Amino acid sequence: MLAFTNSVEKTSPTVIGAGCNVMGDIKTDHIVQIHGTVHGNINAETVVIGRGGRVIGKIVADTLFLHGELDGPATVNAANMFSAAKMSGTLSYRTLNITGNTGLECKLTKRKDKKDE
Repeated sequence: MLAFTNSVEKTSPTVIGAGCNVMGDIKTDHIVQIHGTVHGNINAETVVIGRGGRVIGKIVADTLFLHGELDGPATVNAANMFSAAKMSGTLSYRTLNITGNTGLECKLTKRKDKKDE
């Protein structure tokens, strides 16, 4: 496990592997990578939902990389949606990047920076 740990910051990503099903919430100050299924809310610095990964719940993060599926709302600063991405719910973002044909069936809400208010 030390190979995944940043020796300076003493951090490591939380990885939910393919075929793994998790029931419950995840809260961390670091990266969460989902390649399996999570039924619960995720609060993290960065959330990566890989191809084949699925989250059923709410996401709150600085950055979201969505390659898989998200069934629920997300509140993020930067959302990055890729060609295989599927999402339902409400996406609240400051920056949105969409690559390719995604399966987004969600409400998009652009958040304003504090300086714009």
